[in-house]
Amino acid sequence: MVISTEHLTYTYSAGTPFEKVAVRDVSLTIGGGEMVGVIGHTGSGKSTLIQHLNGLLKPTSGRVLLDGKDIWAAGPDIRQVRFHVGLVFQYPEYQLFEETVYKDIAFGPKNMGLDDKEIDKRVHEAAEFAGFPTDLLDKSPFELSGGQKRRAAIAGVIAMEPDILILDEPAAGLDPRGRNKILQQIREYHAFTGNTVLLVSHSMEDVANFADKILVMNNAEVFAYDTVERVFARSEELKKIRLSVPQVTNVFHRLAADGLPVPENVYTVPYAKKKLLRLLGKGGRSDA
Repeated sequence: MVISTEHLTYTYSAGTPFEKVAVRDVSLTIGGGEMVGVIGHTGSGKSTLIQHLNGLLKPTSGRVLLDGKDIWAAGPDIRQVRFHVGLVFQYPEYQLFEETVYKDIAFGPKNMGLDDKEIDKRVHEAAEFAGFPTDLLDKSPFELSGGQKRRAAIAGVIAMEPDILILDEPAAGLDPRGRNKILQQIREYHAFTGNTVLLVSHSMEDVANFADKILVMNNAEVFAYDTVERVFARSEELKKIRLSVPQVTNVFHRLAADGLPVPENVYTVPYAKKKLLRLLGKGGRSDA
């Protein structure tokens, strides 16, 4: 399922002294099955943009298209769109409200009109995808740890089996171990389902490790939308808009500047290790 925007613009508090353009003339296309990292500093417009993709916000002007169809063309009742485009908010654990985790995860599928057998199947599969222990499904969500709450909330969206899954800072506030586990579960979900995933993050390391393409927002506009390699190749431009490439990339840029024969397109630690071992003659030719 392809989702796209055409000249999308959104203005908060239009016609008042507090008027602010949050997204300005954004046109882009996200293909089916892609894993896209969305980055940008606070106030860049990235969160406002993703809230348009499943109809939580209606454009001031422009259109949002799902498989070529304007999601607002049928009127304000666009609940079906949200079954296809699932959005997990930042700190989604604050959205938990049912008396058990099972009921929370089942809430979306139940509203889709599914029967009890299908709902039960989806609850257990979604919990597994999100890395949530199924033996805790009967617990109150308020008895869980922070990481468990996060996984339960993500499972609630996955249970609707959306064609497009959008996660807004899913690892925010977690310790390094919890952060890595959440991101690994998301990567495994994408690999298994082949669905489109948008991962909103302020961490360059996260998008370098998990994304195929990167969308960079700056001052309400698209600054870049390309492969990881091509976006991070613009490191000096990124620094000018208060973003940076991963630390390991900066290290390799410095090594190259000092005359060492290392590639500059290194964005992850495992790849950096592989290249350094080859350079040192421990893993193959230095020019491999």
